[in-house]
Amino acid sequence: MIALMFPGQGAQVVGMGRELSEAFPAARAVFDEADDTLGYALSRVCFDGPADRLTRTEVCQPAMLATSIAAFRAAQGEGLVGDMVLGHSLGEYSALVAAGSLNFAEAVLLVAERGEAMHEAEAATPGSMVALMGLDDDDAAALCAEVGDVWPANYNCPGQVVASGHRAAVDRLVRLAGEQGAKCARLAVSGAFHSPLMEPAAARLQPALTRCVPREAEPAFLSTMTADFEGPDTIRSVLLDQLTSPVRFGAAIEVALDRGVDRFVELGPGRVLSGLVRRVRRDADTIQIGEPADLAAA
Repeated sequence: MIALMFPGQGAQVVGMGRELSEAFPAARAVFDEADDTLGYALSRVCFDGPADRLTRTEVCQPAMLATSIAAFRAAQGEGLVGDMVLGHSLGEYSALVAAGSLNFAEAVLLVAERGEAMHEAEAATPGSMVALMGLDDDDAAALCAEVGDVWPANYNCPGQVVASGHRAAVDRLVRLAGEQGAKCARLAVSGAFHSPLMEPAAARLQPALTRCVPREAEPAFLSTMTADFEGPDTIRSVLLDQLTSPVRFGAAIEVALDRGVDRFVELGPGRVLSGLVRRVRRDADTIQIGEPADLAAA
């Protein structure tokens, strides 16, 4: 069985999607549709930057969606078929497009609104995020509770939890985690994503999500927020709750493995998710498709 995986914000890089767009008309069509839907040349930002614009939350989110779906359309044209789809945070929108639950244009508009909402929330209440390495999930959660004003945001894999919260609280967390022997790596973000500090963003996004009507996902959609398979009746609540709730990527991968998945295909820039999968199961078969050469190798 094959699981198709889609990365979230943070995997972006200037130049992403350019070679795919040049090599595959189906990939070019994705970027053209994104440009037309948004009313500006998102493709140019993906292909040529500048990096500071690409990394802006409100631009990065539709850019990641477009690049991931361009990679998926190119791979689909070469015969790739998945048995389930999943995504990390923002990547859940890409997964739902790949499974036919959302159409691409409506997803582009949703993630553009999502990015604007998150940018507004982070501007109003600046936050910070840090990866804690060397603590198990329970110890990381207990440490966050002890510090206060900081919360587990991503349970990525055994021994890696990302925490999110007020900047001063994250500073205190880093000091205490270091005293307990954990390694800490701060994320290059200015918001406390997947925490209660994103509640204003959820309130802004809710009307747009209410208007969308998800269809049955085919193949099945495995949410990395609930670590369960979700259908049309619950998808909107999943997409809303993910703004303020932690990503349970490691748990979702365990579910996929238990269901018989023996190959994970990451579609989009970077290999972050493939690395996390191998932290869950060292011998997992993973491949990444972000450039034409990756398709040739696959």
